[in-house]
Amino acid sequence: MSELRLPANEEPVLRVVPRPSDVNPAGDIFGGWIMSQVDIAGSIPALRRARGRIATVAVNAFTFKKPVYVADLVSFYAKVIKVGSTSITVDVQVYAERGWRGSNPGEIVLVTDAVLTYVAIDARGGKRVLPPE
Repeated sequence: MSELRLPANEEPVLRVVPRPSDVNPAGDIFGGWIMSQVDIAGSIPALRRARGRIATVAVNAFTFKKPVYVADLVSFYAKVIKVGSTSITVDVQVYAERGWRGSNPGEIVLVTDAVLTYVAIDARGGKRVLPPE
């Protein structure tokens, strides 16, 4: 059993179990699949902070640390780390639980971490100033 644990006192913003259709020819989950899930996870706290429509404007950092496999329970933890006048930067950490079954925890590994920036946009797609907190 791994010593790594899921973040304490935090709930994941997203949890997904990859399917066989999500694998590459080597049998690992496609990096693009993980990237799209990271973008979804990162958008959740950004949407809450923006209180309205946002758009992804930058992937500032993205590191694949370990592969993800079919049937891993993949948990995405996201938090706002910087707020500008129109932009929100979010840190996303991705963990996989391998060999989990029901209530039995499996080995936990940090598989990916990323930093993304979103911008608040208005109904016409232009930037808008974020509301006060």
